[in-house]
Amino acid sequence: MNVDDPSRVFQIMGGRRRVDFVSYVREFTDLYPHCEVHVGCDSQNHRQNTVYVTTIVFRFPGNGAHVIYRKERVPRIPDLWSKLWGETERSVDIADAIRNELGVQIKQIDLDFNTDPSYPSNKLLSASAGYISSMGFHSQAKPGLLMAAWAADVLCH
Repeated sequence: MNVDDPSRVFQIMGGRRRVDFVSYVREFTDLYPHCEVHVGCDSQNHRQNTVYVTTIVFRFPGNGAHVIYRKERVPRIPDLWSKLWGETERSVDIADAIRNELGVQIKQIDLDFNTDPSYPSNKLLSASAGYISSMGFHSQAKPGLLMAAWAADVLCH
């Protein structure tokens, strides 16, 4: 495991094992080449901190999924735009590392944003989806199937 770079250390959901995400993705996709890789992030403000959880989901269509994640605490980010843009940046950074270092295709980046304009997160959807698309990735937002965003939400609370 690459302990020199804490941003590469992820944990397996449902366990305590910590892994270097690049090595883990390589091994997992070698073992299961037909799984889909989804990336997502969610954030939550807690007291003086904002907690970000970034997830990598290995999806077996019609047969479940396996999740690894990274939890990060930063000083509280009070404005919604900056906090949600942080989710977008974290997701793109991880997806980009997987693609560039391993050549593994990312099925989609899940955005925990809503397509319904009555939700505040909708204000950032166009900018985030455009940025993700410009980086060569596909994104999906609520109410679509968002396994990576769902896992990040569960782990954030």
